[in-house]
Amino acid sequence: MREPVKKAARIRLNRIEGQVRGIARMIAEDRYCIDVINQVAAVKAALKKVEDAILRDHIEHCVERAITSGNRADQRRKIAELVQVLSHATS
Repeated sequence: MREPVKKAARIRLNRIEGQVRGIARMIAEDRYCIDVINQVAAVKAALKKVEDAILRDHIEHCVERAITSGNRADQRRKIAELVQVLSHATS
């Protein structure tokens, strides 16, 4: 993973960690269910952004390198990984 992507992911994950702690506090304080659900949805959306950024970097860096390398085994491996990850994301 390239350094700018790692840095951005760490920043976002630290923020998400704080959000999750906030949700735990909300539950402990018996906050309104819909407010808790809204915060859970916000965390899920934030995690999706992290996932998308890492996947984009993987495609732009690792997959592109495998394609340009001419190494068929590496190309097939990278494509198989993408298919597996994307099939899990849609199920």
